[in-house]
Amino acid sequence: MARAQASLTAVEAAVGVLLLLGVTFTFALGVSSPTAGEAQLDAYADDAVTVLATENPAHGETTRLSEMVSDEDTFEREKETLVTRLERILPDNVMFRLETPYGTAGHALPDGVPTGVGTTTTRHGTVTLRVWYA
Repeated sequence: MARAQASLTAVEAAVGVLLLLGVTFTFALGVSSPTAGEAQLDAYADDAVTVLATENPAHGETTRLSEMVSDEDTFEREKETLVTRLERILPDNVMFRLETPYGTAGHALPDGVPTGVGTTTTRHGTVTLRVWYA
């Protein structure tokens, strides 16, 4: 009984053609853009606020965020630390504004852009994080 075999060269050529077509279609059609929906922005804001609200304290408060918003002087002193921490937590294409009882940190909120909101309560008041795509 005779069996037919495909040439190894033909199989390699077919796999190569499929690979090239896949790469070509990826560049031609592009990849889908990230969703600009408010649901994703809300998720970013909620996640970032949760991370801030659960970090261990450095000076004896219940959480690090509670320490940072305990009074106006502390907030002003720790504002840049908060901004740096949020820049590390959030994706690069997301901008933010943190609102506390003692002031705000981050970028000015532009008019007319979809935003996501995350809120947490500390011993010293409510902290709200607003995020939007850059």
